[in-house]
Amino acid sequence: MGTEEKLRNAAEKAHGKAKEAAGKAMGDRVVEAEGRGKQVKSDLKQAAEKVKDAGKD
Repeated sequence: MGTEEKLRNAAEKAHGKAKEAAGKAMGDRVVEAEGRGKQVKSDLKQAAEKVKDAGKD
């Protein structure tokens, strides 16, 4: 997996966690759900990159 992609995915996941926490703190379920969604999206991208890497070997 490319280091750049790995860092981008980690940053996106961290942003999602922060957004989820902010939503919880504000009592805003929409923002909280958006944060969780961002984390899931990041996890899916990470898994896709691992599959691509496994195909290269």
